[in-house]
Amino acid sequence: MNDWIDILDTPLETSATNRVLDPAAGGVATFLGTTRSEVSEAGQSLVALDYEAYRDMALKQMRDLAQRARDRWPIIKLVLLHRVGRVALAEPSVLIAVSTPHRGEAFEACRFLIDTLKAEVAIWKKEIWADSSGSWIHPQTHPSSRTS
Repeated sequence: MNDWIDILDTPLETSATNRVLDPAAGGVATFLGTTRSEVSEAGQSLVALDYEAYRDMALKQMRDLAQRARDRWPIIKLVLLHRVGRVALAEPSVLIAVSTPHRGEAFEACRFLIDTLKAEVAIWKKEIWADSSGSWIHPQTHPSSRTS
């Protein structure tokens, strides 16, 4: 397999998407989830997100997720990276890239990967506000996401 699956405590390099390029691929889809600015109900501006992971479990879940995607689509190469630690505004926290023979398959696989990762993988997100307060976000109960 040509997968790169990891949890990193360093900034995600968008050039990682080059790892999925292949002569057999007619479609490459990428998703880059970044921290966007928000204002809390108390009027505080969001300054960052802190991510924590149960690394061993999360990596196993991410590998299983990649296999589930491979079982559904003819994936040639796949990159699935998530950042831990503090992620400032406009910085990426998730990078997904998928190559397949056709574009539709790449789009579908990429969407499945991000939606399922956010719902199932043991990675937690805490909002950090301008007043230094923080609030943990539970993916199943929070109606929106701080990463796109």
